[in-house]
Amino acid sequence: MEILGYMLAILMGFILGLIGAGGSILTVPILVYLLGVKPIVATGYSLLVVGSAAFTGAIRYWRNDLVNMKAVLLFAVPAMLMVLTTRTFIVPAIPDLLLGVPKDIFIMLLFAVLMILAAGFMLRPAKVVPNRSHTLTFGRAVKLIFGSAGVGLLTGMVGAGGGFLIIPTLIALFGLSMKEAIGTSLAIIAINSLVGFNGDIAVGIPLDWQLIITFLSLTLLGMWLGTTLSKRFEGQKLKKLFGVFTLLIGLAVLTEEMYALFNVN
Repeated sequence: MEILGYMLAILMGFILGLIGAGGSILTVPILVYLLGVKPIVATGYSLLVVGSAAFTGAIRYWRNDLVNMKAVLLFAVPAMLMVLTTRTFIVPAIPDLLLGVPKDIFIMLLFAVLMILAAGFMLRPAKVVPNRSHTLTFGRAVKLIFGSAGVGLLTGMVGAGGGFLIIPTLIALFGLSMKEAIGTSLAIIAINSLVGFNGDIAVGIPLDWQLIITFLSLTLLGMWLGTTLSKRFEGQKLKKLFGVFTLLIGLAVLTEEMYALFNVN
């Protein structure tokens, strides 16, 4: 199972390199079901993997002048504070039994719902009306703060980047093009995820550096391959195909965890 897990790390990075987002959502299921990492710990490992992969992608977009630094700063600050608060205080405070559900099962159920939601966004992207005025009014600022804090909470809880939520927000509030929104989103995800991982270090999460470095190296290798070959594939078709795959994995995780919960009770 370990070999399969590491092979899927390459595939995950490859998908991330091809379509610019989404692939890293497979990190937690691979770590939990194939590499035997506990869910809470896996979400922490995922933050480092997701953050490092996003940082690599953001550098590529930045070199092509496709990262809006104003949007990065405005969006990242509330999200960063929330993800740090979540990893440092909220996650460690989750009781072993929450509403009758064991903590590990609760985290994986939450992640399954996120995967299904992400798949829906990939299969049928929401229509977003850009902010043509390029001005951030008070109303838009409030939406931005609450939206970015919500993404920070999500990132902190399940170790996923939340790009499928960040990208439409950036387009709607800042009037960015799709490519610029993807590049800016990757920069925001990198900041949130790496800050969140530092929160885990602060609270003393157990770290298997051999596993982390191996998994991360293979993910970045896959991402490099995907980026290199991305021009040979049609992005939208790949995104829909990966959306179906993500939906199936999300349903499988949901079924597995509901079965485990039924047996516990």
